[in-house]
Amino acid sequence: MSKTIIKSLYAPDPIGPYSQATLAGGTLYVSGQIAINQQTGQIVNGTIADETHQVMQNLQHVLHAAGMDFENVVKCTIFIKNMNDFQTINGVYGQYFQKNYPARETVEVSRLPKDVNVEISCIAVL
Repeated sequence: MSKTIIKSLYAPDPIGPYSQATLAGGTLYVSGQIAINQQTGQIVNGTIADETHQVMQNLQHVLHAAGMDFENVVKCTIFIKNMNDFQTINGVYGQYFQKNYPARETVEVSRLPKDVNVEISCIAVL
């Protein structure tokens, strides 16, 4: 099986030795995205809603680079630092998935890269 590395110029560069996404056998594995604004290279400061919107936009850019969109997503994983932010994150997340919601889990963690509050990864299929 071959794999193709996917890179969007509109999403932030990885902060470690990994790719934004890998396409293998018609399945796209998107690395966890955090609230880095690609244009500034800075973490989005503001509310948890602002941070979540940036994460979702970064995911969207990577999906588009692979010729996909949120309709192709079959699975998401959400990592959050504070489960009290769940309702807000869930509300923003729901704005990007209108129907045929993907499978998902949400996990509270003690710390995330760059000390952000939310990180989301996904799996999508052609």
